[in-house]
Amino acid sequence: MKIHSPLYLLVTLGVLSIAAPSASAAGVDTSAWACASCPYPKGLTGTVEAGVGAVSDASSKFGDYSGLQRRGAYAVLGGEATLRGPDGTYADLRATDLGLDTRSLWARGGREGLYALQLRYDELPRHFGDGAQTPFLGAGGDTLTLPAGFASPSTGTMPLASTLRPVDLALAVKRFDLAAAWLGIDRLTLRVSLRHDVRDGTRPLTVSFLSTAAQLPAPVDHVTDQFEVAASYGTQQWQASIAYQLSQFRNGTSALTWDNPFTAVVPGATRGQMALAPDNELHQIIGSAAYQLAPTVRASADFTVGRLTQNQPYLAPTLNANLAPTLAPLPAASLDGKVELFNGSVRLSAAPAEGLRLSASYARDVRDNRTQSQSVPQVAGDIFVSPAPRNSTPLSFWQDRVKLQADWRGTGSLRVSGGVDFDNRERNYTEVVTTRETTVWARATLQPIDGVGVAVKLAQADRDHSTYGTSTWFGMPENPLLRKYNLSARLRNSAALRADWSVTEAVSLGLNAEYAEDEYRQSAIGLQRARSVVLGADASAALSERTSVTVYGHTDALRSRQAGSQAVAAADWTASNKDRFDLLGLGVRHTLIPDKLDLALDFSRARSRSDLSVETIVNESPFPQATTATDSIRLRASYKLSDKLSVTGQALHESYRSQDWQQNSLMPATLFNLLSFGQQAPHYRVNVVSVALRYQL
Repeated sequence: MKIHSPLYLLVTLGVLSIAAPSASAAGVDTSAWACASCPYPKGLTGTVEAGVGAVSDASSKFGDYSGLQRRGAYAVLGGEATLRGPDGTYADLRATDLGLDTRSLWARGGREGLYALQLRYDELPRHFGDGAQTPFLGAGGDTLTLPAGFASPSTGTMPLASTLRPVDLALAVKRFDLAAAWLGIDRLTLRVSLRHDVRDGTRPLTVSFLSTAAQLPAPVDHVTDQFEVAASYGTQQWQASIAYQLSQFRNGTSALTWDNPFTAVVPGATRGQMALAPDNELHQIIGSAAYQLAPTVRASADFTVGRLTQNQPYLAPTLNANLAPTLAPLPAASLDGKVELFNGSVRLSAAPAEGLRLSASYARDVRDNRTQSQSVPQVAGDIFVSPAPRNSTPLSFWQDRVKLQADWRGTGSLRVSGGVDFDNRERNYTEVVTTRETTVWARATLQPIDGVGVAVKLAQADRDHSTYGTSTWFGMPENPLLRKYNLSARLRNSAALRADWSVTEAVSLGLNAEYAEDEYRQSAIGLQRARSVVLGADASAALSERTSVTVYGHTDALRSRQAGSQAVAAADWTASNKDRFDLLGLGVRHTLIPDKLDLALDFSRARSRSDLSVETIVNESPFPQATTATDSIRLRASYKLSDKLSVTGQALHESYRSQDWQQNSLMPATLFNLLSFGQQAPHYRVNVVSVALRYQL
């Protein structure tokens, strides 16, 4: 069946009318005709939606990112509008979830080909679980205090029954965007944009006094401002752009001070203090250019040059008045941190013969930390002073990447691609100065028979390194047999397969499989091997003109093995991790009454499990299995009351269950030396229903 575009039909009708005019056609009045397929509507169009919804139960986990964390009713408010003027002026407005904490407002306007303005506001809630309790007073501020006489030798003797109170660990994230573009000069576009991000609330933080620890509600009072001004110019043969960006981060709370809930081990160790994220700035210039050297040859390049700075004043090394007089003075009042950034790349592509395309690229990434190394006194948990000072380690790295690729279009449907990637990295203050990785890959696609498409990709990545040393700048020497997974020699083999089958015009099937295996053959201590297997399938069918169905399934299995040493010598224990994730989904779309009632059903079922076992000379039992299970079913309906008015509704049921041995049964006093929030592994069963009227302008 051939489908002709509205433009094709209009042109055909126009030609016929010119070639064969008739008296009857000349007398037709077309003033009332409406173009139902015209892509650019004139005047005001849009929809407005208003209604009410309800949530059956309160759950911070369910409300994370969704804004549906509270039990009870909420307003369903939203809509969109478009205005098009006869002189090219336009305005668009969109509002979603105005009755929730995920509300969003977006507006843009301007004149086609001359200028454009855009405004946007978004909110996003973050929740860190339910059931947190704390005896600390002043949550949300920079000082946390405890009732008089609270400090105890262990959590079991603390007066928790009378002092614990709920604490909300959540953030409110707000974003404001403003952008403008001017296209008033031929081929030149000027753009300017502003972004203001605000993050406010509390989040969990764990602190310690050497052998005792406590979970605290740490304040979050972050403001990030970003500014960009850019210009771009282009012709048919070449294009170029240049931009300046500024990013400023400000933290309204520079440090957190708290009372020690445990009896002081040494005199004076009754309060602690920790610095929070410091204020910092980023300035950078970004540029790009592309040039068509010949009809089949194109070159392009881009670069970024920037500087990061941070100069937050240092805190005192300790609040213990008995230790402070014994400390050497700090080497400076602040860090005076400076990091120079550079990222640049050049690319060349050519088609020397029909069906063949070659490309090559080189990229360099530099992080040059020019902060001076400083020697500072070490205070362990405000209890004692280490004899040796600690030297800061301003980390820098240099990365060079070269990629060579060839694409060949063979006979019929055969397509073959292949390439070689080189990655060379140099670092300071790491056990390895240089790592070198070479990746060879090949990909082929083919349609062996009509309606069947197959794609296969194979790759091998081999990484080696310079002499592996032992770090000495941390004070405590590491096991010389230890190999960190991101630095050690590694051989990675991977393969991927994708097959698609169009059984009929209405039915299609898809299968995919991925396999990857990592071997760390030189790692006597550390990660030794890892493997992942991914399998997936999907199918879609148009059962009739009114009904369509989609089904999909996915499973992902990961395994890894690492070795360790308690004696800082040869390996004397190993650990094995087995993780699996399974997902099953179904979607149904059905028109129950044509041009009147539409239904949609979505169902998903997700499962995960994680097994961890440690093997030593003693035959230990494995850790309990950690699991999660999520089931979600959503039914949506839309009923048209008239040409302009319709009613919409939805019903959602979602359940979440989890078992985590790290959280289950861990109450504030479960461990004698850890004052915890007492949060349990999350679980919920929530129902959401909503109904709204939608009016078309």
